[in-house]
Amino acid sequence: MPDQKPPRLDDDERPTLLALLQYQRSSLVRKVAGVDERSARRSSVGSGTTLLWLLKHMTRAEITWIAHRFAGAQDSIPDDTVHSNDTVESAIAAYKATWVRVDSILAAAPSLDEPCRLIADEHPVNLRWVVMHLLEETARHAGHADILRELVDGRTGR
Repeated sequence: MPDQKPPRLDDDERPTLLALLQYQRSSLVRKVAGVDERSARRSSVGSGTTLLWLLKHMTRAEITWIAHRFAGAQDSIPDDTVHSNDTVESAIAAYKATWVRVDSILAAAPSLDEPCRLIADEHPVNLRWVVMHLLEETARHAGHADILRELVDGRTGR
């Protein structure tokens, strides 16, 4: 897998954060794409983390943080449990569809200073914090996927 470097921008905060988030999203997908279904479900680590779960988890995380907590959407939050009918293809498609929804919400937000409408606890956060949190969580899980994929078939690279 060829190594892909992160984008380097000389731009404002929002486009820079969103470009780096998209880079990490794409990195995660690249780590999982092409792996066989059995390997995508296999865990080689004590936590039980799998490549398929990582995709489902990040789909859930983006919907939870952006659509639900930030935008206040009341629709259901997707499950990140890996079910017998889940496939790599369906998980990648769901994750990419989430990007479209999340990116449209982010584009419509007037400012990164906008507060979340629904918060899980007494500590309010704004959109800036949410985007930075998703960036760090996506990067963290892309790193996990990198290790899991290397254990599956030796493939490495961002």
